[in-house]
Amino acid sequence: MAEAMKIVVAGCGIAGLSAAVSAAEQGASVTVLERAVKEERGGNTRWTEAFMRMKSEEEVADDFVDHFMDNAGWHLDPSLMNETARDYAEWPAIVKALSFTDPEIIGTLAAEAGPTLSWLKEHGIRFSDMPTYLLTQSTTRICPVGGGQALVDALAARAEELGVDFRYETTAVEFLRDDSGQVTGLRARTADNGALIDLPGKVILACGGFEGNAEMQSQYYGERARYIRPVARGGYYNRGEGVRMALALGAATCGDFSEYHAEPIDPRSGVSEPIVFNFPYGILVDQSGNRFIDEASATVDAIYENVARTINKLPGGVAYLICDERLDEVENWQRSVRSDQKPVTADTLPELAQKLGIDPAALDQTVTAYNAATTEGTFRPFELDGLGTTGLTPPKSNWALPIAKGPFRAWPISSANCFTFGGLRCNSSAQVLDGEGRVIPNIYAAGETMGLYYKRYTGATSVLRGAVFGRIAGQHASGAGA
Repeated sequence: MAEAMKIVVAGCGIAGLSAAVSAAEQGASVTVLERAVKEERGGNTRWTEAFMRMKSEEEVADDFVDHFMDNAGWHLDPSLMNETARDYAEWPAIVKALSFTDPEIIGTLAAEAGPTLSWLKEHGIRFSDMPTYLLTQSTTRICPVGGGQALVDALAARAEELGVDFRYETTAVEFLRDDSGQVTGLRARTADNGALIDLPGKVILACGGFEGNAEMQSQYYGERARYIRPVARGGYYNRGEGVRMALALGAATCGDFSEYHAEPIDPRSGVSEPIVFNFPYGILVDQSGNRFIDEASATVDAIYENVARTINKLPGGVAYLICDERLDEVENWQRSVRSDQKPVTADTLPELAQKLGIDPAALDQTVTAYNAATTEGTFRPFELDGLGTTGLTPPKSNWALPIAKGPFRAWPISSANCFTFGGLRCNSSAQVLDGEGRVIPNIYAAGETMGLYYKRYTGATSVLRGAVFGRIAGQHASGAGA
């Protein structure tokens, strides 16, 4: 009887678990390494609501491919982009290794999204288009009932049924290699006084990005990294070992190493993803009391990332959302704030400014100028109503009501790192490629470790990417997709 294919999966989020289960279903002998304790397994997936950019359980959203390709990279060379119209096998090596959003990857992601959701449903996951914290949306989304934790619980249970060996409090350290330099497994550090163990087999890197590594963030983001924290507890476990190990082996990069998926959060809160998404219904000011951005240039799902990135570049990496009594005209606005900290409140603007540490005269001047620029019109909070300011820089394009009626409310907002963009270049089988565009044998990547995003994040695709390419990696590594 032939010995089962051995596979080592680094990471236990949606990508790692999808890889482990799909490989084990093909008869492979699978070991999963997880830095966290069992009770916190799941990486970022455990803490997210896991929205997916789908219009149904079978089809991706209408804007899915277009949004990705509109954000494929910066100033891409058209002579190289033209090469992607040929069959992938005919692409020049320089294009296969190029750092851009590969249309082959996006095509596979779109084509396999529906089948992957069907596969997840076989393991007990249910999906819904239930209301979200996004009060206005530019696209369609669904999510698993129970969020990311439901994904982790269901797939981990299935993996255990299939005999997958989970090693908790265990971290990948380096690749094992034979005399020719080919990867033959992983060396890992365990909780047993830091003892090292060698685990032979093909390797699937699904251990996240580097949002939990302050040194790597400083390396890639510079000084602004000091104000960025992971958006949820799971992100602290993602310290970039998978990316670093593969780069040291000669892997090509993909994804924008100078950016991350940013979310505006309340820095006072320690809950998972303490987002503050009601900013389109007020004004945002910096520590000097000045507005710095159009708070409502589009629906909130389309602009929150840019707002959060802009806040990160402000002095102190913080801004303040100022609202008045009329926020209550937005039905269920509370859904859009996940902080467990109450807003700062005051009966007057000078009192609010004092509580925030802002010069009262400066805030009064800002609010006075803003109020004078507002116009008459019908306030429609759940659609782009065109109720904008006139003659104001920066403008406010929608939902521009005066800030005039107490009590006044304010939330501090900082920028959190949901996940990093920079990662490894892979082909559509999730195999890691080297700088010449060649497959590095026996190494796969999925989830955040697989680089993909540039410019703007294509919202509600990260968990989906992890599930699709984790499943593909497990199948291919086990021989089912070879």
